[in-house]
Amino acid sequence: MRRVLAAIAVASVAVLAAGCGSSSPKSGSGADASTTKVVLRLGFLENITHAPALIGVKEGFFTKNLGSGVTLQLYPFSSGTQEATALLAGQLDAAYVGPNPAIKAWQTSGGALIKVISGAASGGAELVVKSGITSAAQLKGQKLATPSLGNTQDVALRYWLKNHGLTTTPTGGGDVPITPISPNSDAVLEFKTGQIAGGWEPAPYDAEMVADGGHVLVNEASLWPSGQFVTTELVVTQKFLSAHPTVVSDLLKGQIEANSFIASDQSAAETAANAELASLTGKGLKTKVLAASFAQVTFTNNPIESSLLTDAQHAVDVGLLSPVKNLSAIYDLGPLNALLAADGQSQISS
Repeated sequence: MRRVLAAIAVASVAVLAAGCGSSSPKSGSGADASTTKVVLRLGFLENITHAPALIGVKEGFFTKNLGSGVTLQLYPFSSGTQEATALLAGQLDAAYVGPNPAIKAWQTSGGALIKVISGAASGGAELVVKSGITSAAQLKGQKLATPSLGNTQDVALRYWLKNHGLTTTPTGGGDVPITPISPNSDAVLEFKTGQIAGGWEPAPYDAEMVADGGHVLVNEASLWPSGQFVTTELVVTQKFLSAHPTVVSDLLKGQIEANSFIASDQSAAETAANAELASLTGKGLKTKVLAASFAQVTFTNNPIESSLLTDAQHAVDVGLLSPVKNLSAIYDLGPLNALLAADGQSQISS
C-alpha cells in the first residue's frame, strides 16, 4: 500500500486540466449544477491497450468535454493491480483498468465501490518466449513474467498453463515459476538479458520482446471463440457517479471521441499515443513496435461482459479469487448508451 500511495504521490505531477476556471461553472461546462468545482482523479496504464486514455489526454478530448468546471488530475500506473489498490484506498475517482483488477475491486468492496461504465479496448496481449521454445511442455522450469500477481495477463497465463498440465503458485513455485515484474519495461529488459524466458504482457511490451528476439507462443485473442475479449474498461466509483453524473457523462464523451479518433485516423492516433507515452516515460516507442502494438488491439466502447465473467471464473480456477456473486451488477452502461444513441451509434447491452 505504501508503494502504491508513493507512486500516486509521484504521479501527481498530475496533469491539472482546466484548473483555473471560474468558481461558478458555465452551463454545459462539465460540472454538475450543484457544484462549483469538481476534481476528477483519473488513473490509467502506460500501455497501448490504454491508448484511448493516452489519446484523450494528448488530443484534449477529456478537458474539452469536462470543461472549466472540472479539474482533471491524471495518475499513470504500471499495473492494474496498483490501480485497484488505489481505487480501494479512495485515491481515484475513475480509472482505465483491466477486467481482473476491476473484478477484485468489486469483490473486495462487496460490490459497493465501482461501476464499469464503458469498454475501451479488446485484445493486445501475448505470451512471448525466447527462440527454441515452441510448446507449453518446454516451459517447465522456465521463469516467466507478468505485470503483477492477479492482473489480467497473470490470470491468463496461469489458466493457460493449467490447461496444459503445468502448475503455478502465487509465490513463484510450481512447474513454471511466474514472477510479477513492474514496471513492464523491466520485464522487457530482463527478457533481453536472458534473466527470464518470456512473459505474458500487454502491448507494447509484448511487441518489444518480439523486437528483442522473442516469438509469440500464444496470442490471447486466439483463445477466445470470437477473438474478442475485454482488455481495458473504464470504471468510476459509485460515490463519484452518484455525486457528479454530468461529469461522468462528459468523461464518457471524451472516451467515445478518443475511440472515434482512432477509428478515423489510426496513423494520427498512433502518433498521439506515442507522444503521450514519451511525455510520461521519457521515451517513445519505435515505429515498428508502435505499429505492431496497435495492430493487436481493437478499440471499442463495448466492455464485452461475457469475457469479464469468464475472466472471473479463470481467476477462481487458478486459486487467485473466490467465486464472485452478482458480478453482472458491476455494469452501469446507461450513460454510455445515452451518448451513443445521441451520436447515432449502436447501443450496448449488458
